[in-house]
Amino acid sequence: MTTSGVITELPGGVRATALTFDACGGPGGNGYDAELIEILRANGVPATLFLNGRWVDARPAEFESLAGDPLFEIANHGTAHRPLSVTGRSAYAIAGTRDAGEVYDEVAGNAAKLAALLGRPPRFFRSGTAHYDEVATRIVTDLGERVAGFSVNGDAGATLGADEVRREVAAAPPGAIVIAHMNHPGGGTAPGFAAALPALLAEGRRFVRLHEALA
Repeated sequence: MTTSGVITELPGGVRATALTFDACGGPGGNGYDAELIEILRANGVPATLFLNGRWVDARPAEFESLAGDPLFEIANHGTAHRPLSVTGRSAYAIAGTRDAGEVYDEVAGNAAKLAALLGRPPRFFRSGTAHYDEVATRIVTDLGERVAGFSVNGDAGATLGADEVRREVAAAPPGAIVIAHMNHPGGGTAPGFAAALPALLAEGRRFVRLHEALA
């Protein structure tokens, strides 16, 4: 998760927090947390959304709505949601890409899909599971995208309850990149963010999309 080439925090001096949400796609991963998105909209909080190619195919109407909302930045979460490796290393029992060609397919396949839909290529990539090796991250860079990791795990893969999510998000310092998930409605993610965001905003916390801090 922290190998060379993975950005885990915003640059020093940036007094803001970046919220990022993954939509993983595939079996069990094509849900849409509309409550979470409406919480962000109601509070005027921007975010970067990492969308997997399978999720985009399964949710065309939701994709169109998110892509058309200037509050959100759309980023690349891979073609098949695989850990990015040139040796096939797995993470969380998900098999990784086995060689440079499969790395290319995982990154470039969904990048082409998003570019065709958005009219521009995505700037950031996060692999399925957010695991990489150094060769794979160099390939991502060569393909014109930056690898976005995280410093705060907001919902632990959408497994945390609402109060645990609230605590994690509330404790995120300025400069943090927070990861959470937007494809598991009914979990603790939406109510946890609903509880954490008003207090952060009240204390003057600023939120940014990744490209605003990582230009």
